[in-house]
Order: sequence, then C-alpha cells, then structure tokens
Amino acid sequence: MKVTFKEWNAVATWRWDMPDDDVCGICRVQFDGTCPTCKFPGDDCALLLGKCGHSFHMHCLMTWIQQEASKGLCPMCRQKFEWKGNEEDGNATQNTQDTAQDTTQEIQV
Repeated sequence: MKVTFKEWNAVATWRWDMPDDDVCGICRVQFDGTCPTCKFPGDDCALLLGKCGHSFHMHCLMTWIQQEASKGLCPMCRQKFEWKGNEEDGNATQNTQDTAQDTTQEIQV
C-alpha cells in the first residue's frame, strides 16, 4: 500500500531554554510570555543576559537603561550592566550605556 500526501500543514511550538519560574527582573513577566511592549511572544523581544547572570526582555532593559536614574546599572544587583556575549567575539563585552543609544530595531508588520 502506498500513501501519497497532497498537502500537509505543520504546527511548531517554541520555548526558551530556561526554567519555568524565570521572569524578567523589570516587568516580572515570564520569559515565554510577552513583555509589555510586544504583541506576540518571542516575535520582537529577545532576551538579554548580563554578565551578572540576570536576564531581561530586550525592550524592558532598553527602557530601563534610557532612564537617567539607572546609571547603566543592573536593575537587580546594581552592578554595572554588561552584556554576556559570545566569548569568541572580541566585542562581546560592550557597556550598555555605549550601545543603548545606538540600538535601533526595525519591525516589519
């Protein structure tokens, strides 16, 4: 017996590789949910991990860093916030204050 498919539809799910109880330190929303700025989970809002080990939604952290009161510090531990990047990349450890002003995001709808 031979079966031939004329059409098929795939359904995919995604999940952050983090424990279920991890939430953004700023908005307190779980990482598999949406930050207050985003409309759909995972579409526009990446996670940012600092060298201090704290994680945040990209939009939440960018809003925090743009506030003068933040002084470029991690909102959780108040250490100078630096991106935890790929150690192979020479520019992996950039100061948030230096990059926050240059960061733009283009979203196509």
